[in-house]
Amino acid sequence: MSFSQDVYDYLKKIPRGKVVTYGMIARAVGHPRAARLVGNILHRNPTPVVVPCHRVVNRDGRLAPAFAFGGIDMQASLLREEGVEVVDEYVDLSQYLWEGI
Repeated sequence: MSFSQDVYDYLKKIPRGKVVTYGMIARAVGHPRAARLVGNILHRNPTPVVVPCHRVVNRDGRLAPAFAFGGIDMQASLLREEGVEVVDEYVDLSQYLWEGI
C-alpha cells in the first residue's frame, strides 16, 4: 500500500467530533518525520467527503490556513457541525484530540 493510502485509511478512523495533528498521522503510519508530506497528501485528497481531512490541525490546534476544500472558514464550519468548538481558528487539543490507534 502507498504512503498516501495509509494516510487516507488512518483518517477514515478518526471519529466525528475529534481531531488529530499532521505529526500524529505521520507517526501512526510509520513515517514520524513526514508531517509536511501528510499535509501535501491531504491537500490532494480525492474524496474529501469520505476521507475527513477537515479533522486535521497543526500541533498547536490551529486550523489549516489553506484548507483545500473551501478555506479555513469551511474547515471551521465542518468541525463545528461535528460539535468541535473552534475559537479564533484554534481547537482545544486537550478536549478534542483523538489519541487514536
